[in-house]
Amino acid sequence: MPPVGIVTDSACDLTAALAEEAGVSVVPLTIRFGDEELLDRRDLSPAAFWARCRTATSLPETAAPAPGSFRRAYDEAADRGCEGVLCLTISAGVSATYQSARAAADSFDRVPVEVIDTRTLTMGQGLLVLAAAEAAAVGEELAQLAARTREAMGRTRVFGVVDTLDHLQRGGRIGGAKALLGSLLSIKPVVQVKDGVVAEESKQRTRARSLDYLARKVRADAPLERLAVVDGAAPDIGDFLARLEGVEVAHPLVVTDLGPVVGTHAGPGTIGACYQVAVR
Repeated sequence: MPPVGIVTDSACDLTAALAEEAGVSVVPLTIRFGDEELLDRRDLSPAAFWARCRTATSLPETAAPAPGSFRRAYDEAADRGCEGVLCLTISAGVSATYQSARAAADSFDRVPVEVIDTRTLTMGQGLLVLAAAEAAAVGEELAQLAARTREAMGRTRVFGVVDTLDHLQRGGRIGGAKALLGSLLSIKPVVQVKDGVVAEESKQRTRARSLDYLARKVRADAPLERLAVVDGAAPDIGDFLARLEGVEVAHPLVVTDLGPVVGTHAGPGTIGACYQVAVR
């Protein structure tokens, strides 16, 4: 049993298989379609989410887990014999999840709990979680894991190609991308996670150019430690993956679905590139 249990939230977009293999506990956020509330990836899979989005008349909403949900995850880790817990959450700049996890930790006294706002989202968060879980599995203690994670945060990049900024605008998550709003019809924007929020990265005139640009960004930062691609029901995901062939990366490429938490605000057709630059 690793001395430290790793807890995260479902915004990380780890698949159930990846989380189980890594020994990670995932606390789900809630997705609301009108009066209907569904737990992310428990009641609502990414495939079912995107299918519902195609017929929905309004955007779904997301809600952070209650502190009690995190406390249960901390309790489960203590019950397994863990001597501490490291909890890595979606950026506090876009969600109240960190505050909820922090509140649960403040009232938990069975074992020490360290909560880190990763200041990123989707598989940027997920890659940090996987790295922490691997280090925990070989016996690293809580302080070491926290320091390792904070160092890796500085090398973590998240970029995305979105079909439109409409979802980001309506969901209130557009951050620094506001400058793009005047030309929604004439561009295929590239956004990034910067300082914990979604911001404009560049303006590309066509979808093909935006995918080429994103692939060049990834290649320019190689060699990479880890690389993940997230698919928001994008019909051209295969084309983008082909553009990344041969990128130098230490760990195997991870491809996952963009889940409801981030997908609600990014919209269908989103493709994300999430990676950690190798230590130079």
